[in-house]
Amino acid sequence: MRLLVVAVAFTSIFVCSASVAADYTLKQKFVIGGEGNWDYLTYDAMADRLFVSRGTHVQVIDPAKGTVLAEIPDTPGVHGIALADDLGKGFISNGRDNSVTVFDLRSLRTLTKIKTEAGENPDFIAYDSISKRVFAFNGRSHNVSVIDAAELKLVATVPLDGKPESAVTDGTGTLFVNIEDKDAITKLDASKAEAVATWPIAGCHQPAALAIDREKRKLFTGCQNKRLVVVDANSGRDVAALPIGEGVDAAVFDPDTRLVFSSQDDGTLTIVKEVTPGAYGVVQSVVTQLGARTLALNPKNHDLYLVTAEFEIPAADQARPRRTIKAGTFTLLVVSARN
Repeated sequence: MRLLVVAVAFTSIFVCSASVAADYTLKQKFVIGGEGNWDYLTYDAMADRLFVSRGTHVQVIDPAKGTVLAEIPDTPGVHGIALADDLGKGFISNGRDNSVTVFDLRSLRTLTKIKTEAGENPDFIAYDSISKRVFAFNGRSHNVSVIDAAELKLVATVPLDGKPESAVTDGTGTLFVNIEDKDAITKLDASKAEAVATWPIAGCHQPAALAIDREKRKLFTGCQNKRLVVVDANSGRDVAALPIGEGVDAAVFDPDTRLVFSSQDDGTLTIVKEVTPGAYGVVQSVVTQLGARTLALNPKNHDLYLVTAEFEIPAADQARPRRTIKAGTFTLLVVSARN
C-alpha cells in the first residue's frame, strides 16, 4: 500500500436524492499517540477490538474507549492483519523482512514467523475460511504466498500479472485481488492455489481498494483516478462507476445496511448504495480528516473506524513535499449513523 505524501484538496461529490441518502457523521476522535505510520485496520468482531498496523508493531485498541489494550511487537514494515477466528489465530504481513507473524487470538502472544521465501514485500493479507489458507499478497515480487493456517507452513507461491493491492474473499473459496499497475482484477481459486482469470477494469486507473457484496456478487474497486467501479464478480463485467475523493486506499461493504464505504486520503468518506435494482449512486460524502485513507467496519453496530494524524505543513520550496506526522497526534476516528 502506498502512502500519499502531497497535500490534497477536498473533492466535492454528487449526492443522490434524500429518499436514498445515508446519514453518517464523524462522532468521535480518540488521540491514541504512539510511534509509527499506519496502514490497514482490522476489526475483531469476536472480541470487540481493533488491530492497527503501526510500522514496526501492531496496536490492539478498544474502539469504544480509544484505549490501547496491547501491542504485538516485532512486525517490521507491517501492512495488514488477517484473523482466522475458527482457528484462534491471527496473521500479520511484515513487508520489511518478508515474513508473516502468527499470533494467538486469545493471548495475543506471537506463535511463530513464517518466511514468504519467493514473496517480497508482503502487503495485503487475507484468510479464506473454506480452504483454511492465508494469502499474503507480495507487492515487489508480484505474487501470492499461500500459507496453511492450521499447519502454519508455506504451501505455494502463486504468480500474478502485476502488483497486487487489496483483496477480498467471497465465502465459497474464491479470492479477488486488485492488480494496481495493470488496472485489473485477478480471480484466484483458494484450494488449487492458482489464478484462474484476470479482468481489465474499464475507466479505472491504479485500483487500490476492494470490497465485495457476497450476496449479489458485486465487487467495488476504488481507483486512483477518483472513481469507484462496480464489477460483476461472476463475469468481470463493469456495472457502474461512481465519483469518489482523492487518494482512495480502502473500501468495505456492510451487508446489513447494503452500503459501500470508500475512504480517501483527502479526508473524505464516500458512501455508495444500490439506489434502484442494478443502479448505484453516491448517497453521502462524510468529511473525516486529512490522511484518513484506511478503514474498518464494525458489523454489529455499523460504526466505521479510520485512523490518521496531524501533519506539519511541508515547505513550499520542496521539490517533492512530504507530510511529516506531528508527534503524539495519531488519532482514531469513529464514524456512525445518526440515531
